[in-house]
Amino acid sequence: MSKADLKLERTTDRDVDVPIHIAVVMDGNGRWANRRFMPRPAGHKAGVEAARRVIEACGRRGVKALTLFAFSSENWRRPEEEVSVLLDLFLKTLEREADRLHEHQVRIRLIGERDRLGPRLCRQVERVERLTRDNDGMTLVVAASYGGRWDIAQAVRKLAARVADGTLRPDEIREEDLGECLALADIPPPDLLIRTGGEQRISNFLLWQLAYAELYFTSTLWPDFDADDLDEAIAWYRGRERRFGLTSEQLEQASRA
Repeated sequence: MSKADLKLERTTDRDVDVPIHIAVVMDGNGRWANRRFMPRPAGHKAGVEAARRVIEACGRRGVKALTLFAFSSENWRRPEEEVSVLLDLFLKTLEREADRLHEHQVRIRLIGERDRLGPRLCRQVERVERLTRDNDGMTLVVAASYGGRWDIAQAVRKLAARVADGTLRPDEIREEDLGECLALADIPPPDLLIRTGGEQRISNFLLWQLAYAELYFTSTLWPDFDADDLDEAIAWYRGRERRFGLTSEQLEQASRA
């Protein structure tokens, strides 16, 4: 799919059964390449095309926030050459796609330890965030050099600083206070997590925010994931009963009220 094919039509009549926020663990790029006797970077490049398809599909379906797990804290342990390829691909993708996403009112954000990404990539991220910060369409969050444990730890450090300067007492700390210090504090938590590639774990992704998300696992490798696969995930989500600690009877009574 070329840049010209990217169409993010803003939906005015949103389907209430579509998740407000979808988070995706994009797994399977390396295996996709290995099965085709191709180098791993070819899988990552194909994964960028899959991300483009899913961004477009989410925009068309009225999803308000999409968070993509692009590069984890643990991915730094991979071979240096592969890490270099991933970061270079990320930079080039931002440079190539940012203006078009901006045209469609997509707000772009990055969460994670951005200082580890290098000055050139950090500058590009900051440029894109400034460019799109006032957009009121879908929010696209890219998690890069991100880990859920890191996210919670940095939130705790912020609260500890408030305790140290006397503006907050330890016994006053609430769950909401910690949540407000997390990377996605200004976005509703994910309703649906999709993980491709067949693994059934969340791999240190949005540990706090996924507390009540519906978890959808598919064996489809990320480069093969498309709009039809997204629709299958959303259809599965629609069949779930989201109780948030309540009983089915309580939900039924609430719906009648």
